[in-house]
Amino acid sequence: MSTKVLLVYPEFPDTYWSFQHALRLWNKRSAFPPLGLMTVAALLPPTWEQRLVDLNVRRLTRADIAWADVVFASAMIVQQDSLRQIIRRCKSLGKRVVVGGPFVSTGVRALDADHLFVGEAETTLPQFIRDLEDGCPRRTYQADEKPALTSSPVPIFRLADFRHYLAMPVQYSRGCPFRCEFCDIIEIYGRVPRTKTNEQILAELDALYYGGWRGLVFIVDDNFIGNKRNVKGLLPHLVEWSERRGRPFSFLTEASLNLADDDELLGLMKRAGFRRVFIGIETPVEQTLKEAQKGQNTRRDMLEGVRKIQSYGMEVMAGFIVGFDSDPADIFERQIDFIRASAIPQAMVGLLTALPDTQLSRRLEREGRLLADSSGNNTDGSLNFVPRMDAARLIEGYQHLLRTIYSPAEFYQRALDCLGRVAQEAPEPPGEHWFKVLVSLGRTLFTLGIRDQERGPFWRFLGHTFLRHPHKFPEAVILASLGYHFRKITEELLATRPETARRALVAA
Repeated sequence: MSTKVLLVYPEFPDTYWSFQHALRLWNKRSAFPPLGLMTVAALLPPTWEQRLVDLNVRRLTRADIAWADVVFASAMIVQQDSLRQIIRRCKSLGKRVVVGGPFVSTGVRALDADHLFVGEAETTLPQFIRDLEDGCPRRTYQADEKPALTSSPVPIFRLADFRHYLAMPVQYSRGCPFRCEFCDIIEIYGRVPRTKTNEQILAELDALYYGGWRGLVFIVDDNFIGNKRNVKGLLPHLVEWSERRGRPFSFLTEASLNLADDDELLGLMKRAGFRRVFIGIETPVEQTLKEAQKGQNTRRDMLEGVRKIQSYGMEVMAGFIVGFDSDPADIFERQIDFIRASAIPQAMVGLLTALPDTQLSRRLEREGRLLADSSGNNTDGSLNFVPRMDAARLIEGYQHLLRTIYSPAEFYQRALDCLGRVAQEAPEPPGEHWFKVLVSLGRTLFTLGIRDQERGPFWRFLGHTFLRHPHKFPEAVILASLGYHFRKITEELLATRPETARRALVAA
């Protein structure tokens, strides 16, 4: 008799990272499906029946749970509330619940699940399956070593309904060679980047291509260029694969700023179809970068590095942080100045948070400054440690920073500057039929150009785009949609979350 497995992905709260306000304009429900669960599905026996429920796309029904023999769930820290609700519902109906993912792997064990997977599951999941069949499954399965990614199978992408997603995810590598104090990636995946073979990653792209996907593919590596030698070996094959199939995909990934030092690598990424890259800038203050052990950003002019990447046809998205011990009093204005000068429209600014099992959390605990576990959301205005800067000043400055960079005038100017700097030779491949694209365009123009109270700056932005960069009108509309999302989240943060800030001040 076949085992029925329900794979459930918890809901994300509405944050800067959710893109929900923009997704609604594009008739999408989520940015991308859960790659981890689709990979787990490929590790299960082929005779087991599988269903995927992504709570960011649809509700989990009683019938879904009743169908299953066992429920698998995976979550990041920011999804913990939704995860606990899933566990309670499934346990109340007598189902066996298995949980893994970053939330469990970073030290959280207080979950009412039957089985917990700590670390990567390529080696431990087969043992669990054998134990389950023998009737003696353990409570906790912990990966003692970092598995070679050559053992990772092609995810079962068909479990996801492509219609509801903006992008499809694939993973090439795990791990990062750097040692940023606040980062949990190196704690979970290690500092020796492991990669898949060229054949593996091309097989995953084939699965997406023949499954009918077209458009954006997110290579979800936390540092795509962590192993430069292997990446340079992959990219020529990716270029050839893409050209042979008529360039069906464009690519988004994450990388470190030293990408700007390597013209060969930049050229290969451009030829392969990379259109966006997320960079961890964090702060323009060199002393603060040293404090955070992010020395890789001190070895170059960061503004020049950003411009260099943009010149190769890639929009730079970036992360910024305030709240470091060595932040100067004028850090908020310095962050604003850098974001303006860099022409980074999608500037994700967060308060420093001490994630569990990081160098930062361990140091703060030794110093008696750690207050609580992290919510996983560094943009909700909360603090889980006692900062060196006065907490009220830090939160006030953070809110001023957000209010400034996501005001229509500031955002649209950065977007316009970005369009001028990002040198693209060909339009981005469309992900959908032209009629659906027109519908999304009409919805965006109506929402931002008629209903929105900030419609004046929107039309001025489009007018400037027509005059200066008429061939980049689609990219301009996409950026405007994202700016709308960031502004709405900022308004919510500033208007409806004062209690979060008050609690942070009381705790600190």
